[in-house]
Amino acid sequence: MELLRKWLGHPEDIYNLLRFKMGGYRAVMPRMDTVSGEGCAGGGMRFAVAGARCPRRSFAAVIQALDGELRHAVCIFYLVLRALDTVEDDMSIPLDVKVPMLHEFHSHLYQPDWKYTESKEKDRQVLEDFPTISMEFRNLSKVYQDVISDICHKMGVGMAEFLEKKVDSQHEWDKYCHYVAGLVGIGLSRLFSASELEDSIVGQDTDLANSMGLFLQKTNIIRDYLEDQLEGREFWPREVWSRYAKKLSDLAKPENIDVAVQCLNELITNALHHVPDVLTYLSRLKNQSVFNFCAIPQVMAIATLAACYNNQQVFRGVVKIRKGQAVTLMMDATNIQAVKAIMYQYVEEIYQKIPSTDPSSNKTQQVIASIRAMSLPGSPMASRHHYSPIYLSCAMLLAALSWQYLSTLSKATEEYVQAGEN
Repeated sequence: MELLRKWLGHPEDIYNLLRFKMGGYRAVMPRMDTVSGEGCAGGGMRFAVAGARCPRRSFAAVIQALDGELRHAVCIFYLVLRALDTVEDDMSIPLDVKVPMLHEFHSHLYQPDWKYTESKEKDRQVLEDFPTISMEFRNLSKVYQDVISDICHKMGVGMAEFLEKKVDSQHEWDKYCHYVAGLVGIGLSRLFSASELEDSIVGQDTDLANSMGLFLQKTNIIRDYLEDQLEGREFWPREVWSRYAKKLSDLAKPENIDVAVQCLNELITNALHHVPDVLTYLSRLKNQSVFNFCAIPQVMAIATLAACYNNQQVFRGVVKIRKGQAVTLMMDATNIQAVKAIMYQYVEEIYQKIPSTDPSSNKTQQVIASIRAMSLPGSPMASRHHYSPIYLSCAMLLAALSWQYLSTLSKATEEYVQAGEN
């Protein structure tokens, strides 16, 4: 019944979930119907069956939606970085072993037999079957190899730097996010340009590409406060949270909820400063498959920040956008005007929730003003959530009659939604 109440509150979700399930996903994942266990890059490539632990089916579909040889290059890029990240995450590897591994990891791409079989991480198969990944890497065109190797090297060095130190200043927060996500944005942008599906400026403008990664990473760090605390990880910058509490963990205490929310709002305001760069970056993209690949995570991020802003639940549990909301974003974010309208919608939601007493209220209003200036509504997308009373009545009737069926449908749809959320 909880699911029924949720859908009655958002009847448009029912229509969009059904539209997505019945074929709407093809707008952004045209090859979803052909995704199988034979590999994440498709095209008959005998790659990463179970051994290389290809990304889950949904993410494989997102990659498969990319055009031409770019699809293969991005898949290899993902798996190489997945292997590198597994080394960083594995707490069973002593630091005196892990640091050199991270520094030298890129060199293993050119060593046919290198693999690591002592990992305890859940994704250890990417390390155990690394010869499969490195073989496919060496089969790529040199222009793709050079990008992947360079990013892998820089990321490994950056990961090693932050193994023994916490994120203190906001500058270090940006630096950490650059290493783990900004470099991914830069690498992907260079791959886009190398494929000639996008102009050279896309790969050359590293500042904009870095902002794409930072916006996503900061959103994840903000949203995952409680999960990270429970697992003993701290990624919120001390420079910010120390103004509100003696220890970062103190923000989860009920008596500190008011200052915790103020700290949360300040970090969300910080993340919002990347949105103008995101819009400029997306406006340069010409290839539809690349645009979809880049735009979907960004609109998911702005929706997530809107859900988290001024929300005490961030310190009590999980804050996630609704599945119907997610699939709507995935189907809608297919052109720059639509993305601008989506950004406008969610920053307006944030603006309406700004407390007058919030210490960051002026800064939040200022950054929202700059986003508004770039995304003033002028397309049909701006009014995409206005539904007629007849439509709403029909939707609620449908919900009342079929909520049990849609509960099953929701589980089936989740694998598609996960791709956009991550």
